[in-house]
Amino acid sequence: MDSCVCAALAARDSEAAALHISYGQRTAERERWAFERICDHLGINRRMAIRNESLGLIGGSALTDKNIDVPEAGEKIGEDIPVTYVPFRNAHFLSAAVSWAEVLDAEKIYIGAVEQDSSGYPDCRPEYYRAFNAVIKAGTREGKIQIATPLIGLRKAEIVRLGIELGAPFDLTWSCYSREDKACGVCESCVLRQRAFAEAEAHDPIPYLPSETFAKSGRP
Repeated sequence: MDSCVCAALAARDSEAAALHISYGQRTAERERWAFERICDHLGINRRMAIRNESLGLIGGSALTDKNIDVPEAGEKIGEDIPVTYVPFRNAHFLSAAVSWAEVLDAEKIYIGAVEQDSSGYPDCRPEYYRAFNAVIKAGTREGKIQIATPLIGLRKAEIVRLGIELGAPFDLTWSCYSREDKACGVCESCVLRQRAFAEAEAHDPIPYLPSETFAKSGRP
């Protein structure tokens, strides 16, 4: 959802190119489907889709290791780093993006990192991107590439409202950590998404499993 809004901003403000990385996550096929169709909708024709096998082999996350269950969201999301954190994932993403940006002679890399209303992943903090921009400046040919994090200080409901204003195709996005047919509705990502749409008083257009499927969770 956040990446889609970022893509809409990039497409509005520049001749955007889009990078998708499959890293062994449970919902890789559904996310790749979303990537292609979001790009079609936004008119982003220059695309690259790559695979990063290292994160799946390293494991240590419920997103990449099927022996680790994706947990249902607790009452206090974001207080502790959850088991869905993929160790240092965004560094892998950004390294590929910076390499491609140098080839394209691009000056800005958009990433949909969000600190507010989030699971508390350490690679979504503003200081992380300040540090990474310093690495880029020191380690690239011209040092002119900058990472842009336009959503990092927004609450999720604000991101939904911005996406609606931009015409971002939320119906094509996917947030669920565990399923590819219908969203589970109970993982942290699903709960944060549903909460954001409710607070924005907007309709969430993706399909969810019937609530009775997870009656044991006590969620409505």
